[in-house]
Amino acid sequence: MPSIFPFTAIVGQDRMKTALVLNAINPKIGGVLIRGERGTAKSTAARALAALLPEIDVFVDSPFNDDPHAPETWSDWVKEHKSRGEELRVSSHRIRFVDLPVSATEDRVVGTLDIEQAIKKGERHFEPGVLAAANRGLLYVDEVNLLDDHVVDLLLDSAAMGINVVEREGISFAHPARFMFVGTMNPEEGDLRPQLLDRFALCVDISSIADSTQRMEILERTLNFERDAEAFYQEWAPKEQVLANKITHARQLLPQVVYTRRDLFTIAELMADLQVDGHRGDIVILKTALAHAAFNERTKVTRLDILVGAELALPHRLKRQPFQDTTVQFQELAERLEEIRQEAIQQETQQMQQQTSAGDAASSLEEKKTALR
Repeated sequence: MPSIFPFTAIVGQDRMKTALVLNAINPKIGGVLIRGERGTAKSTAARALAALLPEIDVFVDSPFNDDPHAPETWSDWVKEHKSRGEELRVSSHRIRFVDLPVSATEDRVVGTLDIEQAIKKGERHFEPGVLAAANRGLLYVDEVNLLDDHVVDLLLDSAAMGINVVEREGISFAHPARFMFVGTMNPEEGDLRPQLLDRFALCVDISSIADSTQRMEILERTLNFERDAEAFYQEWAPKEQVLANKITHARQLLPQVVYTRRDLFTIAELMADLQVDGHRGDIVILKTALAHAAFNERTKVTRLDILVGAELALPHRLKRQPFQDTTVQFQELAERLEEIRQEAIQQETQQMQQQTSAGDAASSLEEKKTALR
């Protein structure tokens, strides 16, 4: 993908890249909102991530990217063809990157049913929308805060439910709508309503990099990419492949990752301490922790995984009271997360000491046995 700036070549912005990668591992996390100034690689990162994702199997003629291996998710289009005994060819293609303009209307997003054709010919004809194209892909919305609130609601509903149902005059059509949702915005241009903000699973606030060395690196890499995109991509191809393989492996490992009741208590205690409304944040932290464990090739959730999930899921969910300084809230979050981090370090240290003590005791016992012989 020479025309796409490599994901691994993006300088800094580690939290944003982590949020995107974890959503790629488990799209059921619920998407990510990236808030930041202009020119901070928000859209560049989203496009670069899509280029990393593996190919998927699809029915060749299906406009809904149906998964041939998951009959329970098939669209009405596939079901109708199958009911007539038709064979559908299967092929594969890369995961799609679908860019939704801020001027998009509801019909453009969900699709439309041709009522006239249904009445005259008795046929159900559905014109697919953006959600159809985005199924099993990455749906990107730049300046999501400028999108109509009702449209944002539709997108978030579909992302959560995994299905899009269109009903008109007693006629309905359904198709799968499982996608990774990435929205970006510049807070200077207005914010999202709190109800919509909470429905984004993860939120990352980014800013321009202040370190002069890193800014020089950004300049150099950008100019090299513009000078010869093909050569630049080839230079970064090995690192891109390593990350792509790691994401694919994490996707396969994810169903094997387990958590304990103690992990659930840690999440619940944190949310209660911070007085976070609702329970969506708790669920998001757990899903994110599971994906982070899989990405690090572990089958058990650790407190570090929970910490990463909290850092990504909580900033936009902190309760805000009138005239309250939100800086204080973020400070409280940072302090509470640091406490969890220190507890995790102490726990790991104790476990290592116990293992060492057990090993020393075993060695001592073996020495005694040898002496007795």
